[in-house]
Amino acid sequence: MRENNKSKLETLTLKDNFMFGAVMSEPENCRPFLEMALGIPIGKLTVSIEKCLVYHPEYKGVRLDVEASDEDHTRFNVEMQVVPKPALARRARYYHSQIDMELLARGDGYGSIPDAYVIFVCDFDPFDRGKYRYTFKNMCLEEQGFALKDGLTTMFLSTRGTNLGEVPEGLVSFLRYIGLSLQESTKDSEDGYVRQLQAAVRRVKASREWEARFMILQEMLQEQFEIGEAKGVVKGKAESILDLLADLPGEVSDEMREVLSAEKDCDVLRRYLKLAASASSVEEFARQLSEQCESMH
Repeated sequence: MRENNKSKLETLTLKDNFMFGAVMSEPENCRPFLEMALGIPIGKLTVSIEKCLVYHPEYKGVRLDVEASDEDHTRFNVEMQVVPKPALARRARYYHSQIDMELLARGDGYGSIPDAYVIFVCDFDPFDRGKYRYTFKNMCLEEQGFALKDGLTTMFLSTRGTNLGEVPEGLVSFLRYIGLSLQESTKDSEDGYVRQLQAAVRRVKASREWEARFMILQEMLQEQFEIGEAKGVVKGKAESILDLLADLPGEVSDEMREVLSAEKDCDVLRRYLKLAASASSVEEFARQLSEQCESMH
């Protein structure tokens, strides 16, 4: 198992969520990236790597991102996106809300909520407009250039940009590095910051600590897969029962639907499925279902 995880770790590039989080957990790697992307100076930076590999019920899975804050308490949330996903803009909105709720939960007032930046690094063009960088702020529609000044900034970086000269050369080099294959990414870059990142990637792959973290991640993802697979089986059986009942004489009551939908035991659902397959009517199924429920209790 360990050798298998080690070999998987060796195949990762910076565009992989795990590798990106590991490399950017080092402030000396993360701060230059943020300064280059945002075009602002950033002081002492603290990266919370502990928050990267966690299960978020609201997010419906393992969340892999980079959370950081500077000495002015400005918050930064960065996530790698390799393939297009639906509602990316609304995902950014969710991240902003999570940052605010965390601060408010500590008792901070609205006036003390710091600026927050949510950044997606995309190995595709999220808006198909040929930009390396898309920056969004809340603006007044009735007066051009009049900003709300709510402290929120959402940015999408794209490896597929074409607007050279409109963004810093270093940012272009970084994004091009993100888009490289494993073999291409190991070749020494002419860009100093990219060389720094290449060295960081090599350190992560040689680290026993990061190897252990990667193994934990693999176990979490496998567990999530198994849970999702089990839920799919349960949902499929409940839907199959209802499909069979729909072809029988009689009407399926809301109460019966609730009973079937609420049942999570696959063995129980399998018995219900056999009952539905052999029943001559919904009424007969309901009677047999009631008898089974009584016998189980």
